[in-house]
Formats: sequence, C-alpha cells, structure tokens
Amino acid sequence: MPPVHPFRGLVALGTVVLGTVARRLGWQQAAEFANRPVMALSDQQPVTADWWRARRKTPGDVFIIALGDSTAQGIGASRPGYSYVGQVVDRMEAYTAAPVHVTNLAVSGATTTLCARDQLPRLVNPLTKDPEVVTVAIGANDIAQWDPVVFHRNLSEILDAVPDHALVAELPCFFTPRAQRRVRTANRILHTLAAARGLTVVPLHAATRARGIRGILTEFAVDGFHPTDSGYTVWADTFWPYVRARIDATTRARSSAEEHAG
Repeated sequence: MPPVHPFRGLVALGTVVLGTVARRLGWQQAAEFANRPVMALSDQQPVTADWWRARRKTPGDVFIIALGDSTAQGIGASRPGYSYVGQVVDRMEAYTAAPVHVTNLAVSGATTTLCARDQLPRLVNPLTKDPEVVTVAIGANDIAQWDPVVFHRNLSEILDAVPDHALVAELPCFFTPRAQRRVRTANRILHTLAAARGLTVVPLHAATRARGIRGILTEFAVDGFHPTDSGYTVWADTFWPYVRARIDATTRARSSAEEHAG
C-alpha cells in the first residue's frame, strides 16, 4: 500500500477548511476549487461498484456479507481491495487457507435511510446461504443532516434484519467538535440498539480517535473524509479480532456437528 506523506494531509485539511469557509461566505469560485477533490473521488464510485460486482462471482468456502457505504466499497483507497472489507477478506483467506466469497452490498453515499431501503431487500437471499460473517458499518453520511429520531428508526430496522452474529461498527471519529457531538449521540443509540439485540459492536470510534494528529495527516484521502489505504488498515485491524472470533466459533460448531453426526 503506498504511504501518504503528511504534507498531503495538510493540503486535504486546508482544502476542507477552505470549502467550509467559502460556502458560508458565498465564495463560489473558492468553493468550486475546494470541491474538486470530492469530485475526483466520486469518479471512483462506478469503478469500485463494478469491482465488487465482479468479486461477487468468485466462489469460496467461507462467506462474508457487508452492509454499508463508500468506506465498505473503498472510496479513497488506491484500489477497492484496500477498503476495510477487502483487507478483512484477505485476512480471512490467509487465516482459513480457503477462498472467501464476498457479497458487498454497500453503496457509496448510503445513509441509514438508503441502507434500509436499498440494501436490506438485497440481503434476504444471501442470508439463506448462512454467511459466516456479516458486517455493518453505516451512519457516517447521516451526520451532515443529523436527525437522531430518523437514525434510531432506520438503524433499528437494519439491526432487526441482520443475524444475531452480525458485527456492527461504531461511527468513526470525525475530529471536528460539531460532528463529534453528533457522532457521540449516534454511537450511544447504536450501542443501545445493538445491546438490545445481543449484537457485537466493533469499537471503531475509539480506534480512529486514538490515531490523533497522525491519523488526520496520513490516513484521510484528499477530500478529508474518506480513509486512505492506511486508514482502512486501521478499520480492518479493528474488525479483525471479531471476525476471527466469529470464524473460530463457526469452525467449532461445525466440528461438533460432524462429531455428533458421525
């Protein structure tokens, strides 16, 4: 994975600040200039979507389903396989020494509303194949137009639809005070809903917050929002212990069933 120089992070941070100020003051040309990195990353969307559709055709002995947004697709990474989903899949294949089948239902730009509306209907058939791993990482796009009631309703619907072994990630750290207040509320809601359903929560917020200034400068893409390859590695590192535990539990259950059948 290519490293990111801290200077690039400073440029990205400055561009984000410029865009925010320009929009508030009505400086259209400056706002358009600051928006160029966002538009550049948007060009990745059809590429990543096609990549994951092609990857879905690869058969495997282990099955993972991912629900989410552009971070599951890998926007901001040098290639889709370096998203956190891609990196987790690579680790699964190394750990199990078996090919992994992936159904990545994530859609770039998805909010909890769009996830409930568009991804849950597509989840029904894959779930009949008893996936070993199901990951859910959604909600970051809700923060811009924050409505806790809507978030609670949509996340309730999403978590009702996933199996009881699904791994539900916290919203990551946003590093800005206003967004962080909303993220804290969102994560409180997420923990409450997950606990009521016995679902495992992946502590993504703590993991990304711990990266501090180094993370801000080297682990965000040019839009100052999406992770870079190394940023996605932080996500994969956080997911991996829970994914590995799930694989181990599945392996033990199958071994026990085979012994009883024998």
